[in-house]
Amino acid sequence: MISPPALLTVGYEGAQLADFLNTLRAAGVTRLVDTRERAQSRRPGYSKTALSRALEEQGIGYTHLRPLGTPPSLRKAYRLEHDFALLERGYHAHLAAQGEALEQLGALAAQERTCLLCYEADPETCHRSLIAARLQALGLVGETVHLRVPGAPVMGAPGTRQ
Repeated sequence: MISPPALLTVGYEGAQLADFLNTLRAAGVTRLVDTRERAQSRRPGYSKTALSRALEEQGIGYTHLRPLGTPPSLRKAYRLEHDFALLERGYHAHLAAQGEALEQLGALAAQERTCLLCYEADPETCHRSLIAARLQALGLVGETVHLRVPGAPVMGAPGTRQ
């Protein structure tokens, strides 16, 4: 029996674009899947068009899976409460209705070395860790590897968002 592929995840919080791209290349990523509901950023280079061009120059494909993004109501509640458990409960309910997008992501991961993208440096405070766990539960991916970009906040360090 063939084991399911590994799935990588990465956040771009605090990361310079060049360091971000170098991290993806070093990890052998061939497909970046953007899991933001809105693929926009105030950080230069991380909005959909600019990011997809930069990735293409590195030989990395880009896919935006908007259905896997955190719904605006959950993002708003999280900004107000800073309660990841609340976001987690709401996001699990959202994921339950995203079977097609999860299947698409599983198929990509089976074909290419795939990495999930969102903003937060710490995957434990980001919905991408919930997506990865759901794909593992479905047997679509094996281990999850969380990449850290140089210059990004250290995961779980004092002063990082909890």
